[in-house]
Amino acid sequence: MTWTVGFDLDMTLINSQPGVAKAIDTVAAEFGLALPGEQIAARLGPPLPMLLADAGAPEALIPAMVARYRELYPTVVPLIPALPGADAALAAVRDRGGRILVVTGKHQPLARLHIDELGWQVDDLVGDLWSAGKADALRAHGAAIYVGDHVGDMHGARAAEVVAVGVGTGPCDADELRAAGADVVLRDLTEFPAWLSDYLS
Repeated sequence: MTWTVGFDLDMTLINSQPGVAKAIDTVAAEFGLALPGEQIAARLGPPLPMLLADAGAPEALIPAMVARYRELYPTVVPLIPALPGADAALAAVRDRGGRILVVTGKHQPLARLHIDELGWQVDDLVGDLWSAGKADALRAHGAAIYVGDHVGDMHGARAAEVVAVGVGTGPCDADELRAAGADVVLRDLTEFPAWLSDYLS
């Protein structure tokens, strides 16, 4: 029987904050706006248009800002590393015969850049989904587990009725993840292989 583990990308598998902050700072400067890239990147999880709107970007400019961000984003991809334990977590799924699914709020072509840059072999990638909107992709690809760092990820897992695994590497702490429906909260992905072994047994 095949089984699948879904993973979020930003701040679950990769530490995208520095690269995202740099890209936002560049876009903000080009548009003549004083937007704090570092603070916006510290809230990663929601889609970029939502983050920009919450930071005070003029609504009329957001589509053009997002387009420009996507144009220059490839230049920051090499600056964004895998988070501790990410490689081992993916290997733990693969070594036990599982399939790897990445479901992320990041624009899918940009997410693919990271996966290719890091040399990861994933079975399926679905981007541009947020919070409970991730549930359809999790169900469609037969996920049994979803791993993420944000309360939105836990909402997606709950909506899909899969095991919700929170990791404390993003903007949400353990209490927030549990309140959003996490079945288990790990410090980071270094704890995932042992958890998965216990879960499968």
